[in-house]
Amino acid sequence: MHHSAQPYRKNHRACRGARIAASGFTLLEVLVALGVLALTMGAVIKAVGGYTANQSYLRDRTLAVWVARNVLVEQQVANAWPGVGEFKGTADMGKQEWRWLARVTQTEEAELRRLDVEVQAIDSDAEQPLAILSGFLWQPAAGGGN
Repeated sequence: MHHSAQPYRKNHRACRGARIAASGFTLLEVLVALGVLALTMGAVIKAVGGYTANQSYLRDRTLAVWVARNVLVEQQVANAWPGVGEFKGTADMGKQEWRWLARVTQTEEAELRRLDVEVQAIDSDAEQPLAILSGFLWQPAAGGGN
């Protein structure tokens, strides 16, 4: 009997060892988990990149609107009466240089002109301006204006 108990212990140890090995992860499971993690991290990085690009666009657009507003207000405060046509210039705003183009058109009212200001970053080659702002200029009283 003593002889037959010995194999039982060996088998018991072998089964116990198999249970321990089965409680861990296989190489395939680890690789699948890493693949899922890599896909998830790729999506997160893409989302953060999109958010960053959008923030940059919104910052630039806000600065361009401020440049356009400054051009319009400068004309209004100076009681300017520019001729119908275009004039342009540059401005510094937010540690960046901007170019603007102002278009003056005559309205149906003889003493009222429309001023449309378009703004782009000075180094931009985009066809569309980053901001467009419109306003109106009243003809100054006799003896004032341009």
